[in-house]
Amino acid sequence: MGLSFFLARRFYGGKRRGRRSQASAPAIRIATLGIALGLAVMIVSVCVVRGFKGEISAKIMGFGSHVEIFNIKSGRQPEAYPIDVRGLTEKVAAVEGVARVQRTSMKPGVLKTDENFQGVSLKGIGADYDPAFIRRHLVAGRLPRFGEEADANKIVISKLQADKLGLQVGDKIYAYFFEQTVKARRFEIAAIYNTNMPQFDRTTVVAPIATVNRLNNWPAYQCSRLEVVLSDPSQLDAITPRIAAAVNGALNGAGGGPAVLSIRDLYPQIFSWLDLLDFNVLIILVIMVCVAGFTMVSGLFILILERVGTIGILKAMGAGNTRIRHVFLWLATFVVGRGMLLGNVIGLGIVWLQDRFHLVGLDAAAYYVDAVPVDINVPVLVLLNVSTLAVTVLALVGPSYMVSLIQPAKAIRFD
Repeated sequence: MGLSFFLARRFYGGKRRGRRSQASAPAIRIATLGIALGLAVMIVSVCVVRGFKGEISAKIMGFGSHVEIFNIKSGRQPEAYPIDVRGLTEKVAAVEGVARVQRTSMKPGVLKTDENFQGVSLKGIGADYDPAFIRRHLVAGRLPRFGEEADANKIVISKLQADKLGLQVGDKIYAYFFEQTVKARRFEIAAIYNTNMPQFDRTTVVAPIATVNRLNNWPAYQCSRLEVVLSDPSQLDAITPRIAAAVNGALNGAGGGPAVLSIRDLYPQIFSWLDLLDFNVLIILVIMVCVAGFTMVSGLFILILERVGTIGILKAMGAGNTRIRHVFLWLATFVVGRGMLLGNVIGLGIVWLQDRFHLVGLDAAAYYVDAVPVDINVPVLVLLNVSTLAVTVLALVGPSYMVSLIQPAKAIRFD
């Protein structure tokens, strides 16, 4: 192997001293460019899909949580049947893998101005709730102190609602709630958020949980849902049944006791759509690897044909077919390595520019984000590079057997 590597390095280094033939140089450049472009496309595809899935998943979980617990009788009326959290919160928090448990209460109603109205759902949150997601998407104002009585009448609405109703931070608005009688409550707009998720932005209004509980005539120990945040979201499928068992709940809403649903069960259509993106990326990866392998196989044939005379001399000197095959496999590996280095520079450069400057925008109404999101994951990129190198080099093993067909006597006279 030492001699094979030495000869391959000498052959590959000959290009820097002008000894490469006119036929092989363009072929090697094309092969190198094919590897580079193929890897760059794969890097961009993987980073974009990971970024897109991460961004959408984060927004869905920002409006909910990894796992939700609620009264199984609620159905589509979470304000009608509360759950008693006394003892329940402690049981859920004790499950391994649970990072935080937070209460929320819901109340449907209508926001009305003199010119327009909007049906909404008040989501009550308290001091135990992490408002980082809402704060990250604020476009105006500041979050009220949800655990303070002084901010009991302050709410956070979406930009979609604010634009429709003509509201700004500091404005007052009446909300109406319909039961046996109509309840009216006057609120102040404390902040405005925008997540570009219209199915949530259209209806979700954030309010103090104490205010929502009073509207529902509930005591402080009751709420609509317990939202469970996991320390490792990748363990969602494993931890959800453990939570259901801990609270004697009904997994997936079947049976008695409180219903326990994971975020994937609550929004199956969105997550099915995101899973479909993985299949699309797999097709792109397969196509790009095939293109890279085809260009390298073509380049290897040209390299062998250009070195027929050298192969003949090596065989005449006693070199076996295996050793000579290793020479050209090493030579092809050098070409693949250079192409991969160039592909990483191109691919990561494009990803960095998109992440830094948001060069490619999207229609937020259709894609839930206003620019193409990207996510650079080093282990995934390393795996992608190693896999590309391995598959491409393995694809060259078969064509390398062409060396065994070359006869020394004819090869030395080959022109």
